[in-house]
Order: sequence, then structure tokens, then C-alpha cells
Amino acid sequence: MADSKDDSTYVPLLSERYSGIPESLLEKAQQAKAHALSVTTETQSTKQRSPVYPPGVERRVFDEAVNELRDQLGADHVTLNNQPLKDGWYMEHPNTHDMMYVLDQDELVPSAMVYPGSTEEVQQVVRWANKYHIPIFPISMGRNFGYGGAAPRVRGSVLVDLGRRMNKILDINPDDYTCLVEPGVSFFALYDEVKRRGYNHLWIDTPDVGGGSVIGNTVDRGVGYTPYGDHWAVHSGLEVVLPTAEVIRTGMGALPGNNTVLSTNPFLRMQWQAFPYGFGPYSDGIFSQSNYGIVTKMGMALMPNPGGFESFAYTFPKEEDLTQLIEIIRPLRISNILENAAQLRHVIQSIAVLGKPRSTYYKGEGAIPIDIIHKAVSETALGDHTWIYFGMSYGPPHIRKYKLDIIDAEFNKVPGAQRIDPTTLSPDEYFWARDKIASGTPDVQELRWVQWVPNGAHIAFSPVSPIRGADATRLIEMARRRHDEFGIDLLPAFIVGLREMHLIVEIVFDRTDGARRKAALDCLRAMIDDAAAYGYGEYRTHLVLMDQIAGTYNWNDGALMKFNEKLKDALDPNGILAPGRCGIWPRKYRGRGWEMTRESGESSQGNGVAAD
Repeated sequence: MADSKDDSTYVPLLSERYSGIPESLLEKAQQAKAHALSVTTETQSTKQRSPVYPPGVERRVFDEAVNELRDQLGADHVTLNNQPLKDGWYMEHPNTHDMMYVLDQDELVPSAMVYPGSTEEVQQVVRWANKYHIPIFPISMGRNFGYGGAAPRVRGSVLVDLGRRMNKILDINPDDYTCLVEPGVSFFALYDEVKRRGYNHLWIDTPDVGGGSVIGNTVDRGVGYTPYGDHWAVHSGLEVVLPTAEVIRTGMGALPGNNTVLSTNPFLRMQWQAFPYGFGPYSDGIFSQSNYGIVTKMGMALMPNPGGFESFAYTFPKEEDLTQLIEIIRPLRISNILENAAQLRHVIQSIAVLGKPRSTYYKGEGAIPIDIIHKAVSETALGDHTWIYFGMSYGPPHIRKYKLDIIDAEFNKVPGAQRIDPTTLSPDEYFWARDKIASGTPDVQELRWVQWVPNGAHIAFSPVSPIRGADATRLIEMARRRHDEFGIDLLPAFIVGLREMHLIVEIVFDRTDGARRKAALDCLRAMIDDAAAYGYGEYRTHLVLMDQIAGTYNWNDGALMKFNEKLKDALDPNGILAPGRCGIWPRKYRGRGWEMTRESGESSQGNGVAAD
């Protein structure tokens, strides 16, 4: 729940709460919160709400079930969702709903929230859900904003909030550069603990904002910006509660000796996080972006301190430079001259990230004219540009110089390219936030662009394509056409992996304005279909778009989804675990109108569930 304190400068610290921030970021976070509240115009409801109920479960049965669960876990750890919905702020976010709702605020809400304190208590919750056939929806911390936050896909599900009481860093091994964490461990907390222990030879990898769960981000295949930025690729070992309440450990954790988390035998202690595969089929993948199990522990590799680093940024003047730029970036990235998943951002983001509302520059209808953006950016330290590349080089000075000279020669093939001189930039310039993140230090500055509009919320379009100039140009043109159609400002960035790139388009909208919410969803649904027609699929998405995107992966008459459904029915025979997540519906929901597509309209509710 959002914190009861209403002081606009109050932000919880890690010393106060598992979901707080490091003290080093306090002033910056206070400023970010005050700024966010300054552009909030909505009036929070104080009206008492009646709880919603799970589909197919009578109120009498649900009340009996809740009382039973309170007896098992303790009354303080089971809460009905019958209070007013308060959106809060990033560091004091709700778990009653999605604070960045794109449907009506009350559409995707749980009936109750449950807070297990151990793997054994998660098992109790799962057994309980099976007994009463109540859908449950687990979250780690609920900070996957832009993708659904803490909302369940099925209204009336019971939210299982793992983070509040399961937030221990179980191990940091300074010799093999690994850690073992529970769901409530944030990137802030992991970074702080590494520093507290004096492990300066270890780096973590962090996303744009460090308040999210390490486990939650990783199992949803989120990314960071060091060479260890593919978080799923550097995880090793899961503990999972299955939908039938059995517990498994994957990889080397299936060896009995490794099942003592802090074994006194150092050889057994290391293996689970040192080698991800074990023996036999590699099962970890089915617990990533799925509803096949609840991850309660996860191992992760930590990055060695490279012995130095140097951030750099280049600006490029023309829209049409994009094609040449991507062709330059591809061989540099594949050969690891460009070492991290850096960002190529459009000029509008250079303005939005300053944190000033759109109305500072333009009060008209429709997308903001590009000449206004160019005028605004020309008055900043970056100067006028259309594209800006943020990157980092790692290693001792002579190694960095070798790589940076190559990068400089290649980027200067683009007429008008300019390397930014960091000594000319003020301490609050966005460049320094990227410098922190790419060197494994969590930050909060990325929150600024969400205040582009009042009551700012965001939702992303994120197709994957080859690293080719023609693909980049096609995707940008497609996105711009749809944004112009729906009167939305286009905020694009390319995140370039080793052999693929993600176009991340953030649609920022006023969550209190039904027309703007509808425009955002209509634009997204159109772009999803447009991209699929070209062979581009999204890598991650919001709850309400999961059915549509899953439907685009339909080769061979939907063979992949049929396989996913077979797994679901085998692992979750009662269909209780996160029904509908990633488009995977249990048998009892199928064919009853629960899927949300471009044609179905924007109601999340189906026609009940089949009788058991």
C-alpha cells in the first residue's frame, strides 16, 4: 500500500523498509517525488469500496476461505482490498491495483492481498487456492510499471505479494561473483549490501530505475546496461513453488547437498549459482514470462569490476541518419567494441527527461511539432540534434582508449556527428544518470520523463528486430504514422543487444483522462499488428496486451500456444495460478471470452469459468 505519510518530501529509506531507497539517493528521490506530485491533478477517492470476488467463487465461500487463510498465516498477513484506491508514487506504490492504469482504475484489481513470509507459507497459499479454486496472482514487488504494476489479469484474483516479508539477500559470494536472493530484494538493496560488505570488486547490473525486484525483473526478461545487462542470461538456479504446491530447485540446486542455502561445505554452497544447467532438460525457461510456478529464490551472477570505465555520448543531426547509424552500430556491438546494451534515443526524449511538462513547450492538440522540440533542445547543453547515443567503455585507460578511438572514427562517418564533452555538463544532466546505470549504480532520474503530461503514466511498445538500418527505419516510420493518427507524441529509443535490437516506444498519457487512455491502447494495438505483419514481435508487454501479442506468435496454426496450454494443464490442473498471464489461459477459462484483443474491446472480464 502507499505510505500513510502525505509529506511531499518523504521517501522511505532501505533502513526503514525493504522497498526503500539508499540514503545516497534520498535528496534526488525527494525532488523526483515533489516534481511528480506537482503535476498531479487527480483527487484521490476516500470512498470505502466493497471487495470484488474471484470468478466462480461465491461470496460466502470466499469469506470462509479468507478466514481460514488468516488462521494459517496470521490476520495481519491477509488483507481485503476494500479501501479507496490510491495511486501513490513510484517508491510508495500500491499493491491494490496498477498505479499507471490504462483501463479504468477499478478494472484490474485483486479481491485480497496475501503476504507469505517463507517458501513454506507460499506452499500453504497455493494449497489453499487449490482447495477453494481461487485464482492467485503472485508479484515480487509490483514495480513493473508500464506492464501492469501490481494488478492481476483476472479481476478478483488474490494477490500474493512476496516482497513484503520475503526480502532477504541469502548469499553474496565474493569469490565466484554470485548472489542468492528472495523476491523482495530490489536492485537498490543488492547494490547497498554489496557496498556495505566492502566488495568493491563486484558490480551489480541495474535497470533504468533501481527500485524493482531483482527476481521480478529477471523472470520477466528485463534488462540493464552493463555487459551483464541480459538478466535472464546471467541468472543461475531457481527455487519454484509449483501450482500444485510442490517445491523444486533447478540446475545444480536439485542435488541434495546444494539444498542447504548456506551450507557449511563451501563446495556445495557454490555450485547452485556457479552453473545454471545441472543435468537433464533445462527447465528454468518455463518459469520465465509464464504462469507455471512461483519463484521464491534465484541465483544471479555479479560482474567483476572492470578496473575503470568511461561514459560517452554522441549526437547526430538528422532524422535520416538512423539508417547509417544502425549499420555502424551492428559490427561494433557484435564485436563488443560497443560493450553494453546502450541507448540510441530520439531528441524528444532529450527534452522529456528534463522533467518539464509538455505544456512548457506546446499547448496545442496532436503530436508536438518537431521544430518546437529542436528549438528547445538547441538551448540545452547538448545542442540541437535528432539522435543521441549513450554508451560506456570498460577497462584500464589504455584498453578504453583503443576501443573509444575505433568508436570515434566510426561515428564520425555520420556527417555532423558530435561527441559530447562531459566537462561541459552540469551534475544534474541526464548523461550522469546513464553514467551511473552503465557502471552498475542504481538511480532514479529516469522517472522524470513520465511527468511529460499531468498524472503521467506510461505503457510501452517494444518490438524486436535485427540490427539493420532498414528495419530501424521501417519501425520508426510505422510508429510515427500511428502516433500521428492518434495524436500522441512519439518517444522512441533503440536498445541494441548483441544480434538484435529492441525499439522501445514509451507512450506517456494522463491516466485520469479516459480519451487519452483509449488513444494509447488503440495506438498500441495498431502498432502490434503492423509490426507482426513485418515479422517483428514484442519481447514483453502490459497485461491487457498479452493475448494480442501471444496471438502474433502463431506459426503452424498456433503450435506454440497449444504447447504452452498443455504445460499449463499438466502443471496447474485447477487453473489457479495467474490465469491469462502472457496469454496462457487454463482450460476452465478457455473459449469463454477472457482474451483481450484488438477486436474484443477493452473489458478484461470473460463469461465466468467452467464448472470443475
